[in-house]
Amino acid sequence: MIKDPFARLGLDREVLTVTQLNGRARVLLEDVFSNIWVEGEISNLARPASGHVYFTLKDSGAQVRCALFRQNAARVRQALKDGLAVKVRGKVSLFEGRGDYQLILDTVEPAGDGALRLAFDALKEKLSAEGLFSAERKVPLPAHPQRIGIISSPTGAVIRDIISVFRRRAPQVQLTLIPTAVQGREATAQIVRALKLADARGFDALILARGGGSLEDLWCFNEEAVARAVDACVTPIVSAVGHETDVSISDFVADVRAPTPSAAAELLAPDSSHLIRQVESLHRRLVMRMRDRLMRDRLRLEGMTRRLRHPGERLRQQAQRLDDLDMRLRRAFERHLNTRRERLLRLEARLGGQHPGRQLALLRQRLDSLAERLPRAMREGLKSRRQQLHSQMQTLHVVSPLATLGRGYSILLDERGNAIRSAAQTQTGQRLKARLGEGELHVRVEDNHLTPVTLSLLD
Repeated sequence: MIKDPFARLGLDREVLTVTQLNGRARVLLEDVFSNIWVEGEISNLARPASGHVYFTLKDSGAQVRCALFRQNAARVRQALKDGLAVKVRGKVSLFEGRGDYQLILDTVEPAGDGALRLAFDALKEKLSAEGLFSAERKVPLPAHPQRIGIISSPTGAVIRDIISVFRRRAPQVQLTLIPTAVQGREATAQIVRALKLADARGFDALILARGGGSLEDLWCFNEEAVARAVDACVTPIVSAVGHETDVSISDFVADVRAPTPSAAAELLAPDSSHLIRQVESLHRRLVMRMRDRLMRDRLRLEGMTRRLRHPGERLRQQAQRLDDLDMRLRRAFERHLNTRRERLLRLEARLGGQHPGRQLALLRQRLDSLAERLPRAMREGLKSRRQQLHSQMQTLHVVSPLATLGRGYSILLDERGNAIRSAAQTQTGQRLKARLGEGELHVRVEDNHLTPVTLSLLD
């Protein structure tokens, strides 16, 4: 950048045409302000078919025209619109054809509230699409609340204004402050915790309040976590954040939005004087209605008195009827009482029969009886099985070969131990073994008679 840009013009040596002047002014401006940042608000935004973007950048005291050519406009991520606060970077130039002073931009970024405004609009659109702002989710405020929770900073004018309104309009209402930060990094988490705590305390209504400030100062009330915490509250909640012109996301989610904290207090603080006037009016109407009713009843009584004949006789009849009804009532009551008493006795008897102690006693007696019967049954069973075994052993012994041998018979066995059943199975001179009832004999065949021999069973 040159130190003395006016030295280049040579105004003491030549006279310039308008074209030359504008040309040199453009060179001068581009040389001196070649790469600068400017902050302002967009207005008069234009997007011709060429793809270039033109707008005016202004603040409260001045404005300057800006040009963002197509290749640079394609790199701008956020949507540009009128009213958006931005920071732009570029060079100062001059449109020579008209002599207009302008900025040739290469970068556009949200500035300050502009970036916050974009985030605000995006979150607002998101929560609105989810239905968090719908009227169906709003809970009506109680007409006469007795306990109100206030979520705000313990210092500052907000809490004093709210207390002042309640002290003036409804001193009987109990106020409880849930202190929290309302600005800064820690504010969001503290507000969410305070909302959960207040909602669990069973208040009739809640006030979420903060004084005025910039959009950045109020930003904790535009956080999604705070919005969802407000939506999750079962207790009716009034949002009173900032001044009347300030709007926050919590205002849309809350059941009621108040323009100021004092207005929120007035919404929930019934006017005591107004209530007194209402009570007095109701009292007057009640007295008038009672007088009218008494007058009508008096007139009706007078008419009935005139029509009444022999009042003493009617009173006696009524007294007799009353005595009759009294006796009937007593008899009916006694019958009902006796029926109930009998039913109670039956139920007691049934209950006694089904009492666990009685059941346990019966089961214990049965168990003792079974315990006594079991050994006896076991002994008898063993005795029966032993007798059966002995009988079967005797039967087996009767048909046993050993028993046959014991009666004097013998069995002849050859050398291989095979029983000799026929004389044809032997040969003369063959040695055999004769098994007796007691012991064995070794015999030799002298002769094998093949002719049948009749044995006498009587011998």
